[in-house]
Amino acid sequence: MAAAGWYRYDTGARRLTLTLHVQPGARRDAISGLHGDALKIRIAAPAADNRANAALLKLIAETLGIPTAAVTIRRGATARRKVVVIAPVDESAAQRLLATAAA
Repeated sequence: MAAAGWYRYDTGARRLTLTLHVQPGARRDAISGLHGDALKIRIAAPAADNRANAALLKLIAETLGIPTAAVTIRRGATARRKVVVIAPVDESAAQRLLATAAA
């Protein structure tokens, strides 16, 4: 799979790194497609008390069918722009996330 600006895959570690633009306080949780060089995700939970981050991790895990513990925020815990790491996972996970946005 060709590398996109919003994700990087490390085959040796089976680790997927995502660049996300997160919009807390949205009407509903949804993967919205690309936003510049990031994948845009809308989260219904407010940003207060880390609720939006918890909902973000849960949405990604449920979409990919993996445990929530496999998804961590590497950078940007208090910002809209975040870097999230998912491991272990296969490279096709990035395309499954993007396909969810198109559906």
